[in-house]
Order: sequence, then structure tokens, then C-alpha cells
Amino acid sequence: MGKRKLNTNLYTIELLAPVRDEVSFIAAVEAGADAVYFGLGQVNMRLSSKGIDTELLPSIVRQAHRKNIKVYVTINAIIYDKELELLDELLQQVKQAQVDAVICWDFAVIQKTQKLGIPIHISTQASISNREALRFYEQLGAKRIVLARELSLEQIKEIKKNTRLQIETFVHGALCVAVSGRCFMSQFLSCHSANRGDCLQPCRREYRIIDTETGDELEICNGFVMSPKDLCTLPIIDQLIEGGIDAFKIEGRSRAPEYVKTVVNAYRRAIDAVIDGSYSEKLVNELMEEIAKVYNRGFSKGFLFGRPGPQDWSASYGSQATHKKLYVGKILNYYKKTKIAYGRITSQPLNVGDTVQVHGPTTGVVEFAITQLKTDKQDFVNNIDKGEVTFPSATLLRRNDQIFKIIPINIPAPKGS
Repeated sequence: MGKRKLNTNLYTIELLAPVRDEVSFIAAVEAGADAVYFGLGQVNMRLSSKGIDTELLPSIVRQAHRKNIKVYVTINAIIYDKELELLDELLQQVKQAQVDAVICWDFAVIQKTQKLGIPIHISTQASISNREALRFYEQLGAKRIVLARELSLEQIKEIKKNTRLQIETFVHGALCVAVSGRCFMSQFLSCHSANRGDCLQPCRREYRIIDTETGDELEICNGFVMSPKDLCTLPIIDQLIEGGIDAFKIEGRSRAPEYVKTVVNAYRRAIDAVIDGSYSEKLVNELMEEIAKVYNRGFSKGFLFGRPGPQDWSASYGSQATHKKLYVGKILNYYKKTKIAYGRITSQPLNVGDTVQVHGPTTGVVEFAITQLKTDKQDFVNNIDKGEVTFPSATLLRRNDQIFKIIPINIPAPKGS
């Protein structure tokens, strides 16, 4: 991982961030995203995140375009006959809002976007893995292809050499045991379809083998046999850039705003460092430590260097984040001249020295340390359990912004370790 400066004229990489609401949108913008993507309504692959309300869509697009940030809407679930009228309504709203492209793969969506003149990017749900498939979708008007997640870096580079289309790949986030996420396990077990954005993720649980004849049970050494670690390419981002990939996509439309801000910021810094020649092992280690603080299942390079091995499977259930947030209270007012925030503490004690995050639809995600606390009685205190309090904040905060305390957590060792 030697330091060397790249010819910036050869590398124009778009960093694409997931968004679930106004807070995460602002967080993505402030963290350095070049583009954002989100779902609308009931025809996206992350129903749990709901996505941006259609009434907010024009405002979000205007805000993004003022900052030269592109906006993509995902309509990448399977579409049924009864939803075609709803699809028409959504696409009309997308058209009127001047969204930059729709991410899709259902041919009904492709056909309708063609009629409306809306640019399309073909979703990873199409599992595109070869240049002939790219030629097919190019004839249908595709501007960009989000390749299958199972491709190696060498395969991606070979495809890129043989197409005029933009190539987008995932660089960070959850991986699925199924081909490009096209799984039926949740549908069979609970009638919640992964291909409709409603996966309950039964694959993430621990499993045992049971002999149906004798009833004997075997607990697998690592019972999380269908739960891969999260993709993370920070240590190899220089190789992806030199591979000519046009867009780097971060997965996580269901993730919290602090996840979006932390991960996007890490990849922004890494990409910029590669291009200006300051990319180094020290920087990578620093960024890895940062992203480990937010939701993750451990980290893997996925399929980029071949088939994953035993080290690429999760060792426990749920997140392995090293930090968590606890709701503390909300902002009541902010005094611009003195840069003092006035808040009400309701749920967790707040102490001088605590690290806090403030989340809000205009504020985004702001993190800082509490250096001073003053009660409504004008007394300076070291901590407060409940009540109204003021504290300094160099960043403008807004009324009703939420206050969270960030604390380190101990991750239990995996079984058998």
C-alpha cells in the first residue's frame, strides 16, 4: 500500500450513499456523498426503511441539485399487476421532481421509464455478470449497470473494458448468502419476501443440524452458516479505483443516520486520499476503527478476490459495533450569538465529558463532546439526570433535534473462541 498520486483526470468516481429519511440525507451530503439513493412507497427493496415520502421528493431533489449531488430512486422490487397504476403515479412524481435516474430491473418499470424519458440504472437484482447482458440492457436504454455482487475484481475489470456503460459496484454493507440477494428463505418461512423488500433475515440466526430419525442434534461450531460478514473495501479501495469502476455504492438504506455519516465520510476520505497520493495503511487503520463504531457484522472483501472462505462468515448474531447511542432528550432552543444549546434531558443522565450526537432533519448528524453543563438555576454542574440544561455547541442546532449519548460497548467473544 505505497503512497502514489493518481492522474485525477482518469478517475471520476461517484460515491453513492443510502438514505432513509431527511436526517440521513443531510448526513450523507455533509459526509461527502456525490449521489444519494432511496426508495419510495411500497415498491422498493427496503420496506422497513420506508424511504423518502413522495411529498418530500421535490424538496430533497432541489436541495441535492443545489449542491451538485445526484438523486436516484430505487424501484427495484418485483411489480405485480395490481401495482401498475401505483407505478405510473410514482414515475410521474419522479419525472416531475427531476430525479436523475431510477434504479430498476423489472421490465414493466423499464418500459414505463422509457416512455417518460427517465434515465435508468439496472439494479443488482438483475444479477448481471457478463458483457452480453450489458449490451442487452444498453439497447433498452440503460445508462448504468449495478453488477452482481458475486463478481471478482478481475471479472469487473474485464466487463468494464468491453462496455460504454457506466459500471457501479457495492463497496460496503450487508452481503446476502443468496445470489445478489435473490433469496426465498424468508418467503418460505414467514411469507415475507426478500424480493419485495420485506426480508426478515432468518439467515442471520444460528442453526443446528437435527437427525430427523433419531432426534440427535449437532450444534455447528459456528452456527451462523448463512450469515456473511459485511462487505468492506477500504483496505483495497485503490485497486477498485484503478479498475475503472464509475460508481462506488454503499449499502444501508435501513441503517441509522450516524451509520450513513460515518461510513460515507470514511469512503470519501479514502477515495480522496488515493487520488491525491496520501492513501496509506495508517489511514486505512484509522478509518476501519471509525466504521467499526457503527452497525456491522464484521468485515469481509466479499467475492472481490474470489470465493469467500470460513473467515468471511459472521461469528455471532446482530451488530458488532463498538459503540451505541442512547436517547437523552431534545433541543429546546439554540442561541446563535453565544453558540449555546438549550435542551431537556429526559431519558439518560448527561455528564461533562460525554460524547453526544444531535440528529435533526435540517441539522443532520452532529457529534461533539460536552464540555460544560449549566442548569436552569444558572448553576454549573458535572452531570444532570433529568431537567433543562444548557451546553456549548459550535454547530447550529434546531428546536426538537434529538440528543443521543454515544458510549463504547463490550462485544462478547464468539462461541468456541
